[in-house]
Amino acid sequence: MPDLDRDPVPGHAGADLTLTSVTKRFGSFTAVDDLDLVVEQGRFFALLGPSGCGKTTTLRMVAGLEEPTRGTITIAGKDISRLKPYKRPVNTVFQSYALFPHLDIFENVAFGLRRRGVKDVAGQVGRMLELVELGGFGKRRPGQLSGGQQQRVALARALINRPQVLLLDEPLGALDLKLRRQMQIELKRIQTEVGITFVHVTHDQEEAMTMADTIAVMNHGVIEQLGSPGELYDSPATTFVSNFLGQSNLVKAEVVGRDAQDVLVDAHGSRLAAPAVRARRTSGTVWAGVRPEKVHLTGGAGGDGSAPGPGANHLTGGTVSDVSFIGVSTQYLVRMPWGQELTVFEQNSGARDSFRVGDRVDLRWTSEHTFLLDADQDAHAGDESYAALTEGAAT
Repeated sequence: MPDLDRDPVPGHAGADLTLTSVTKRFGSFTAVDDLDLVVEQGRFFALLGPSGCGKTTTLRMVAGLEEPTRGTITIAGKDISRLKPYKRPVNTVFQSYALFPHLDIFENVAFGLRRRGVKDVAGQVGRMLELVELGGFGKRRPGQLSGGQQQRVALARALINRPQVLLLDEPLGALDLKLRRQMQIELKRIQTEVGITFVHVTHDQEEAMTMADTIAVMNHGVIEQLGSPGELYDSPATTFVSNFLGQSNLVKAEVVGRDAQDVLVDAHGSRLAAPAVRARRTSGTVWAGVRPEKVHLTGGAGGDGSAPGPGANHLTGGTVSDVSFIGVSTQYLVRMPWGQELTVFEQNSGARDSFRVGDRVDLRWTSEHTFLLDADQDAHAGDESYAALTEGAAT
């Protein structure tokens, strides 16, 4: 085990995890479809997507628990596609922890070392328990620990084996919300300290954005978009990404021209502008998108009388249809003249009185916060709340 105070990075520089044309079929069902992916050494990488998108199958193929139908998986240039799981330079942390209840915490963490015949384990185990902030817990049994503490033990047991890649399969799913948020911060701290590549599978958007420096959003066995959390959130490439990673307002519009670095569109009679670099389509029919927290409400029908400032987009004639107070912010639903409901999040700063149901309002936001997507895509793709609503209506 390396001295964590001196050289916390195990493995080798450039020990990337690479998947090339990886496909996995179960009978006639394709779980992962011709996947190409490079995870750079030392990254905290998240595979994010809904249930059944192929993310866990991808992780299991890296771990050796599933064999690709075709394609190759390499770590640091070495093909591991057909290696047995125990011969791969990876370890996996599962949601279930999988600790040995009859062993104390010290022996749980030492298990992998003892299995390899390492005799002097005390120093390595002690440093690992300190790393996960469980230095005084070595003599306790798993049943005496909280869920979060057990998860830290599982993490220490995996890390002590010095894997080049640590795989995390929904590791926080069994924890309550408050503890899950605490563990998100702890996992990121630990990854930064040890420098090992983490590949984290999750369906939780907030979890992925909190911890990962790179996210791959998966859907139906393929990667819809890959990038930093900020890139994916501010410049989604598809309607699925725009809806699955947070919430979006998508308004149908027609491209009508260009103005310097902007693409101009007409949305139900209102002229909107979007930066060309955030336009996935620059002609024909598009979805003009904006995140709810970027939008500001002003009194409609004359209201406060203010005109849109330079670089501002605005939609007029809305009516507040719902108001939900959620602590730090208020969520408004605004029904527009063409019948669509748009969402606005406003921080509860106390700068002005809140709007009420039935108030006439206009929506305004900075044009640079607008993105344009292909209108051939489903505007509700990736919107889990909409999917649940339509499923409930069908039943």
